[in-house]
Amino acid sequence: MTIRIQKYSWQFAPPQIRDIRHKVFVEEQNVPPELEWDATDEIADHFLAVLPDDTPVGVARLFSTSDETGHIGRMAILPGFRGQGMGEALLKHLIRESSEHYQELKLSAQKHAIAFYQRAGFHICSEPYQDAGIPHLDMRCLAPALLSDQAVSIRHHPMLLGTDTQPWLFDDESSMLGLMDSIVGQARRRLWLYDKLLDPDLYDRNRLRDLISELARGHHLSDVRLLIHDDKPLVKRRHQLVELMRRLPSHVKLKLVNRDYPHDDRPFMLADREGVLCRHDFTRPSGFAEFAGSGRVRLLSDTYQRMWDAGRNSLELRELRL
Repeated sequence: MTIRIQKYSWQFAPPQIRDIRHKVFVEEQNVPPELEWDATDEIADHFLAVLPDDTPVGVARLFSTSDETGHIGRMAILPGFRGQGMGEALLKHLIRESSEHYQELKLSAQKHAIAFYQRAGFHICSEPYQDAGIPHLDMRCLAPALLSDQAVSIRHHPMLLGTDTQPWLFDDESSMLGLMDSIVGQARRRLWLYDKLLDPDLYDRNRLRDLISELARGHHLSDVRLLIHDDKPLVKRRHQLVELMRRLPSHVKLKLVNRDYPHDDRPFMLADREGVLCRHDFTRPSGFAEFAGSGRVRLLSDTYQRMWDAGRNSLELRELRL
């Protein structure tokens, strides 16, 4: 069924937006009114989904807390219109609306709706918690621009680690970084990186540092390895991954490739047992990513382990830490 989606500020929002939220959250889910209506409404964009005859069926809001991150919330479809694809259409509209403005989308999902958001490209990024007496988990999408492509609509669980079985091809830096962060952001135990050097444009970024820090601190057996050819640029600048390695030396380790032993001629990254991102060579942002590539990950893990075992520690960075 076709729907139209209209955007409003809270000041000019029609009463149907408040009516739908009251019916779904306050009456149906027993959310206290004092929790349902908050100051965020004043700064958010509000969306109303209507049928061709202007019958209102659903709502949502979108707001930002930083230039890079957008927050989706208060999504609700009236009971009589559920199961007809309207929530999916509304969510895809919000993703498209956000893709030119935000590098990341976050939302707080009720536990029963987790699968719905995963089908749209969001992954879990928190432990369960209670909000208004209802179990929730935080979810995020680290590459909304990639999800906004119409071709993505044929994918099942896009960019979901261990589930998205179709490879992603990239030929520009922006797409590559979105895929890289999406893989790193879902890793729970292992991240192995191999490159010629830690190019600042690719690796010296706040968000990547935060994602790797989250991984390294998240489990006592976490294993983050950085295997590179050249450490001299790292000595000349305060690279964020080097700073992270100093703070978490038991979880984040760096080695230099031993060029007397065989080594791969293309950079790649491995996350847990399913995620892989490969570039065709060291100079171009061109290659592919797989979120359920367990076979390829096994093969590259063997290659990486051999290079790691033959590698050497960086004397320059060791002296710099002292």
